[in-house]
Amino acid sequence: MRNRSVTHSRAAAAFSALADPTRRAVLDLLRKGSQPAGQIASAFPISRPAISKHLRLLRKAHLVEERREGRHRVYQLNPEPLRAVDTWLEQYRVFWQTNLASLKTFVEAEYAKESGSKAKYKSSPFNENMK
Repeated sequence: MRNRSVTHSRAAAAFSALADPTRRAVLDLLRKGSQPAGQIASAFPISRPAISKHLRLLRKAHLVEERREGRHRVYQLNPEPLRAVDTWLEQYRVFWQTNLASLKTFVEAEYAKESGSKAKYKSSPFNENMK
């Protein structure tokens, strides 16, 4: 049971970190590759201390890794915690795919019925006399 709670707390930390749009934008930026903190901060219209707080939260959630290169802190994306998020989302993907497939089937059947009745209407002898 202990392993589950550890996994759950990591997943909860990832969800909490992903709840903020600025942190999601930082992760999107880091998908392109490692970047120093200053470069990350310059990409946003908020203060450097605010970006530092976001990076700290992302680091605590294990979504980013930090390393030092001289005086600079360089951050890179760690996609591993996103697997817990993806696992959670999978059940909703299955739900929507099933429901959208059912909707597609229904709409196609209704369209076929409607098209069939229009074809009957057009070929009716009554319609020929109305022209």
